[in-house]
Amino acid sequence: MASFLLKATLATALSASHVLASCSYGTFLQPRAEEGGAVPVNTFGYTGAQGPLNWVALDPAANAACATGTNQSPIDMVDGVFQMVEASDLTLSIPDIEETEFENLGTTVEVIGKGGSLVISNITYEFKQTHWHLPSEHLDNGTSIAMEQHMVFQSADNQIAVIGIFVDLDNGGVAAAPPAAAPAPEAPAATATSSSATAEAPAATETTATAPAAERLRFRRGGGHARRQEPVAAPGSFGGVQGFITTPMAAAPGVTSNVLETVFAKVGEIATPGTSVKTGPLAMTEIVNTVLSGSFQSYAGSLTTPPCSEGVRWLVATQKLQIQTSTFEQVRSVIGFNSRFPQNKPGEPNVIQLAMGSAAQIPVAA
Repeated sequence: MASFLLKATLATALSASHVLASCSYGTFLQPRAEEGGAVPVNTFGYTGAQGPLNWVALDPAANAACATGTNQSPIDMVDGVFQMVEASDLTLSIPDIEETEFENLGTTVEVIGKGGSLVISNITYEFKQTHWHLPSEHLDNGTSIAMEQHMVFQSADNQIAVIGIFVDLDNGGVAAAPPAAAPAPEAPAATATSSSATAEAPAATETTATAPAAERLRFRRGGGHARRQEPVAAPGSFGGVQGFITTPMAAAPGVTSNVLETVFAKVGEIATPGTSVKTGPLAMTEIVNTVLSGSFQSYAGSLTTPPCSEGVRWLVATQKLQIQTSTFEQVRSVIGFNSRFPQNKPGEPNVIQLAMGSAAQIPVAA
């Protein structure tokens, strides 16, 4: 039965075109067109026959990992599946941007990088692009957050690293993050090799939503979750990352992001897939300073879009960003839903294969 289901799924791919991937756009897997060129529109989706359960059928050769990979993303960020990486263990530097392209790829909206780097474990990655998923793809200890930002980096030898940042909703109880003037004037990019070298993000206070718009949104907000990592080996772990944390660590509430508010102010101008617009000035140092004031939960995973390539170094920030509820609703009206369902723990069987095995046990009606 399982073999029959797989064959039936793959049969739908005979007329399918090559699938474009949001997470890999701008990397070696999907090079970006020349500036000013046409914006590609993704051919996969998140529901029905175009959705994650059927991504392999859209391009069986390219997307095999989506249905067979054992280190797939996203995952639930719970004890035992990640290693803690302190800000002092990496260097993140992204210069402020005068303007850049803000594009609608059909499955997400994306801002094109204009320089910047991530250095970790003696590997230097170049900042390529950042895009958003709604709701969050990773779960924060079992909790779905309103949105998740992915900052995609690529090394000279084509390794990929992604910084994931939860984006929550601000209902007036959190101070805004520092503007672009926060870093020293002579430093065009915020660079840090220790957490003390970054501007500490303002503390956030958990608030209860009272606005009518916020009451319609059922995402859990704000507060941190106590975490403890058990000292056991983690599948797919990276060399050079220190051992698991052995003391509780609360995930910090978010800080209001002026950068995201600036970007999303133009989201209505790219409501049609394949369109783009120029952003205004973006103080990327704000995001850098915010995430470096916390830590990172690291694991070896995959792209969360086709071709679901594995070997991706994930760094999920413990610091959250926030946007206004009205801004979230504007973004949602353009993006809709674009979140892949949570995958199995790293190193364990692919959830699609598990489902096919379960389906094989269902008696076939005579």
